[in-house]
Amino acid sequence: MKLAVTGCTGRVGQRVVLAALRQGHAVLGIDNILKEDLEFAVDPAFTFVQVDLRNYEDTLEALQSCDAVVQLAALSNPGDYKAATHNSNVVITWNVLRACAELGINRVAQASSVNVIKLVYSVKPAIDYFPIDESHPCEPDEPYGLSKVIAELQADTIVRRYPSMRIASLRLHWSCPTRTSAKRGDPARRRNDLWGYVQEDCGAEAFVLAVSGENEQWSGHERFFITAPVTAHDEDTMVLKEQFWADVPIREGYNLDGRKTFFDCSKAERLLGWKHDDVMD
Repeated sequence: MKLAVTGCTGRVGQRVVLAALRQGHAVLGIDNILKEDLEFAVDPAFTFVQVDLRNYEDTLEALQSCDAVVQLAALSNPGDYKAATHNSNVVITWNVLRACAELGINRVAQASSVNVIKLVYSVKPAIDYFPIDESHPCEPDEPYGLSKVIAELQADTIVRRYPSMRIASLRLHWSCPTRTSAKRGDPARRRNDLWGYVQEDCGAEAFVLAVSGENEQWSGHERFFITAPVTAHDEDTMVLKEQFWADVPIREGYNLDGRKTFFDCSKAERLLGWKHDDVMD
């Protein structure tokens, strides 16, 4: 398979490229900047094109002859909380999705974020229940989370018009090399992102799984939370909940025993076959 990875020089993008190359795919890396020290730069199965994906025609040209696309190109935080992040992310995602539709590329995975929920960038995070699943309301109050909600709505729109397309929006948490690297000494510092993370290569694997193979378990557009099965903090999850989120109910039939994550990733396991590896410290 020839797989295009947009945002290939970013932290997540580099891990996705490496995962795809390890599995024998040819990878077209697309970004608006070129880094000279990329680990995979000399791999014969990797090629790079420099493209500003905010331009639709350039996006369309870059993606020709690809079989699948992993869309990671984006600004990764709200910046000044004004316009740049929202406007860039929304335009880039639409251009990539619409170009895929035009070119008949039917397998797409795009980076969404846990911040479609009111979490770390919000004025006041708001959570309705634990563990958080894909049915939780998405009501961000900042431009980054909003751009990801819009990206998901764009995917809904595209598959209505092009029903042969299958798009996965992966709501990734903080991508880190190890659990230790995601820790903070004071648990209050991580309260608003629920002490979550995803080991970077496990997260990358989810993107490759979403676009490869003949998985008939799902179609259309689906959203998936992608996080580690445990928190990055050493205290038990219920201790953290009672200290910082005492008023949030736990869904019937679930528990937060041990160091379980506050997120429910069972949909990704069920439909993508994705499961986070054993926790890496």
